[in-house]
Amino acid sequence: MERLKIAIQKSGRLSDKSVELFEKAGISASNNSSRLLLASASDFPIDILYLRDDDIPQCVADGVADAGIVGENVIWESGKQVETVEKLGFGKCRLSLAIPRDTTEYNGLQWFNGRKIATTYPVILRKVLNDNNIQADIHVISGSVEICPAIGLADAIFDIVSTGSTLLSNGLVEKEKMVYSEAVLIKNESLDAEKQQILDKLLFRIHAIKAAKSNKYILLNAPKKNLDNIIRLLPGMKSPSVLPLADSDWVSVHSVVQESEFWEIIDKLQAEGAQGILVVPIEKMIL
Repeated sequence: MERLKIAIQKSGRLSDKSVELFEKAGISASNNSSRLLLASASDFPIDILYLRDDDIPQCVADGVADAGIVGENVIWESGKQVETVEKLGFGKCRLSLAIPRDTTEYNGLQWFNGRKIATTYPVILRKVLNDNNIQADIHVISGSVEICPAIGLADAIFDIVSTGSTLLSNGLVEKEKMVYSEAVLIKNESLDAEKQQILDKLLFRIHAIKAAKSNKYILLNAPKKNLDNIIRLLPGMKSPSVLPLADSDWVSVHSVVQESEFWEIIDKLQAEGAQGILVVPIEKMIL
């Protein structure tokens, strides 16, 4: 039987999250050595390659790996022909233009015209500048770009921002949020049918994990006289489960609520007389 080779970041902000995703999907392929570049799962037909994130798009495009988990920004910068299969919801960040905090008379994007901008993402930056009709000199840096304005190498920087604390500590301020990125699952565009079947099984598990994360299981006691109104508030996956209680005037209602609507729905349930509301996290959710 064929095995699917998936490349993930060897170390860095996406590495632990990728391993965690596999574990939640019931796939264990431990890498107990920092020198180990390949680990095989015993409970699912995949092999995990541990690579530098910059190398993942190239390896997937060339077929060295069948699939990979990598930040969208890395794909855009590489320009490699790979297919994005699924956004994974972690590793979220943005690429922003930042300038020295003591800069005066900032007038928006046009301020960057004629300036020198330091970045490790010249391809993405060039597109951003072209899309906004800005002519600027791109200074490519392979290390920490935040220091460039302070030592006179650039007037501004274009870099990944998560919390902004690194900018602050280097006397910079984020001015323009230009591109948003997150971790994605990518695959080789010529994946054969047997490996695609394995990938589809993995995707099935990933979808169950993502659905569980964005929903909560809710249990409550409801007065029978207001049951119709409460059911309308709790559609669930199909419809809520309604169970009788010892008190014939009350019932127990079980359902699923989206995380984004949770607090608004709780307020409405209480207004309809719901009591004893319990909220339980969901580990997996098969739709």
